[in-house]
Amino acid sequence: MQAPTLTPSAAARVGQIATKQGRAPILRLSVEGGGCSGFQYKFELGEPEGDDVTSERDGVKLVIDPVSLELVAGSTVDFVESLGGAAFRVENPQAAAGCGCGSSFGI
Repeated sequence: MQAPTLTPSAAARVGQIATKQGRAPILRLSVEGGGCSGFQYKFELGEPEGDDVTSERDGVKLVIDPVSLELVAGSTVDFVESLGGAAFRVENPQAAAGCGCGSSFGI
């Protein structure tokens, strides 16, 4: 299974947030039940755990647990800024449905 990857924009933003908080530049992506479409993405700074899968770009790590990996394999995590605000977005090739907020999806 292919681990999700960070875009340069997402890696830069994680680096900025981590520096500001005095933490390591490690973004944890997980999937939880809920949201408008069945599942929702959760982002937080964190450390790798036991059997996490890790990818890296520009010195920033993206870690994901094996259960979540099944739902987001092959995805790309981006950071986008628009008139509506700024947010991390997941481009998930497995998502069959999504919602306007961009933080939930269905398979």
